[in-house]
Amino acid sequence: MANGGAVKEKINYIIREIRKEDQDFLFDMLYQAIYVEPGAEPIGLEVLDLPEIRKYVSGWGKETDYGSLAIDKATEKKIGAAWLRLIKGFGNISDDIPEIAIAIYPEYRGKGIGSALIKHLLEATSDIYRTISLSVQVGNKAAVKLYKKFGFVEYDKRGTETIMRYDRKK
Repeated sequence: MANGGAVKEKINYIIREIRKEDQDFLFDMLYQAIYVEPGAEPIGLEVLDLPEIRKYVSGWGKETDYGSLAIDKATEKKIGAAWLRLIKGFGNISDDIPEIAIAIYPEYRGKGIGSALIKHLLEATSDIYRTISLSVQVGNKAAVKLYKKFGFVEYDKRGTETIMRYDRKK
């Protein structure tokens, strides 16, 4: 290429609401959401058996759960999700403020899908939740940048985690 830059491959996808029957896919996304420092050994799948991790997805479909799922139109493959629920998770700041999680398969990252999922999720829950929180690894600069783009601000630090919050404008 003349400019030396990479070309973003255009992916045609649709976004729909997450359903109860998507729970297995959500567990896969939960695993994908676990940040691993570049060059570090991947974490084993058994991490999904830990209660503090499982609660992000287990029993999906409660009245207070909401999520957006992306599907590649060409392959009909589920490729990413953003979801929130009321849990006492790593990013909990109050029992009445839901925590958001987001993940996209690595080969689909950097194509705007994460932004579209977050935008969809924030719009869909605008009448339900005024504030949303999340936890992100301090070293996950790309995720922090993405969240800040949508108005999430740093709220607290807990070990290697940055807690962020999003407050809707009145």
